Amino acid sequence: MKLTESQIQDLYVFTRQHYVEHYDLQTELVDHLANDIEAQWQVRPELSFEDAKNRAFKKFGIFGFMDAIEQKGKAMNKRYRGYLWAELKTWLQLPQVLATIALYLVFYVSFSLGDIATIALIFFGIISIWCAFKSIQLNRQFRRRKEVSNKKWMLEEMIFRQAGSTMFVFMSQLYNVYKIPEHFGDNAYFLFLFSLGFTALTLINYISLEVIPSKAEKLLNETYPEFSL
Repeated sequence: MKLTESQIQDLYVFTRQHYVEHYDLQTELVDHLANDIEAQWQVRPELSFEDAKNRAFKKFGIFGFMDAIEQKGKAMNKRYRGYLWAELKTWLQLPQVLATIALYLVFYVSFSLGDIATIALIFFGIISIWCAFKSIQLNRQFRRRKEVSNKKWMLEEMIFRQAGSTMFVFMSQLYNVYKIPEHFGDNAYFLFLFSLGFTALTLINYISLEVIPSKAEKLLNETYPEFSL
């Protein structure tokens, strides 16, 4: 005995009621529940849909779908980091590596000119304002996309709403930058590492807030064949 379409939709509602917000995970759980229910009916065809559904849900344990949500989140975070790393590697290859070197030299020369802490804070301000602007813009895009599709996809939410988390990594170093002693600007080794770190964080912010969102449709269609706006 197979589930009807209305019963399938009931399972989607059931997963939402148990705090599963993302459509991709809902679909996986609905498939799992549906297979379990149909397997139960093979043995006990007299079972009602509600009884079979509750029996299938109990097999997830006392925490319900929470473990599934956590595992899916880890998988999507791993996938997102893979995209980030792949894009970052392109900035170490021709022709992008020329822009990377140029960016590094801008930081190195600037930090060498005077009070390193003051100059770094100026760069912090410029980069942070841009990051805040892009984060707001991406959040608006995400809300509009959700209104169109009426569905939330976990990877889509990471691309459009969690991209700004790299900005907080950048901003977390603000106090340390403020406390840099002025004489550190005369240390070539420190300037090299500091400029390198600034370059890496700037590129990561640019990739997460600009490059990956611009490729969202391609990445989402690769991950979810059923995805379509």
